[in-house]
Amino acid sequence: MPKSKRIRFGILTPSSNTALEPLSQQIVSQLPGVSVHFSRFRVLKIALDTDALAQFDNTPIIEAARLLADAKVDVIGWSGTSSGWLGFKADEKLCEEITAATGIPATTSVLGLNKLIKRLDIRYLGLLTPYTTDVQAAIIKTYSRYGVNCSVEKHLGKHDNASYGNITEDVLDTCFWELVERGATAVSVFCTGLNAAQLVDRWEKKSGVVVLDTVATVLWDMCAITGVDMKALKGWGSLFSI
Repeated sequence: MPKSKRIRFGILTPSSNTALEPLSQQIVSQLPGVSVHFSRFRVLKIALDTDALAQFDNTPIIEAARLLADAKVDVIGWSGTSSGWLGFKADEKLCEEITAATGIPATTSVLGLNKLIKRLDIRYLGLLTPYTTDVQAAIIKTYSRYGVNCSVEKHLGKHDNASYGNITEDVLDTCFWELVERGATAVSVFCTGLNAAQLVDRWEKKSGVVVLDTVATVLWDMCAITGVDMKALKGWGSLFSI
């Protein structure tokens, strides 16, 4: 990245998410010449009923992306995991539509995660989420079609999206170590509403397990798309050196 060129990241955010913005700001603050900007669309609950699924209709997401385009961002990222239960093609279609509407390249937390899974040749992925049993099962099924076994999993049974930001580090620690004890050799924190990205470095160093947090995976791919050197990122886990 030329030193004179300022890079702007644009991130699409669920309206009730209170975790991903401060975490993303903290991560990006370590990147010289890079800033991060946010646009929201309404998401209140994570479930498989019609109303909940309708929250991820592309129309309001594209409108939020257009607002980011007003700021002349260089890349747009959807910091969310909805394609885990909607299917990965949903994210691919969303990115295509964002680029068609704005002329700006786009990615998502899940597409970034999947690139890392492929690069690291991960076949077994421990899954840590706050979601309900049916949503978790849908994610596991989606990844099984992708050739990734997520049968070692932990979910907390919650559907209120705003509540995810209130889950404590102690609870997340307990969930992570349960997955490790059950044999997980790689783990994804598969929810951008959890305050977990700051825990990843410690988890990896103590366990030897690769941890891919979805707040971080979208930023990883945004760096890759824009050619931003990630070496300056310290304390956020091993993915930024992959």
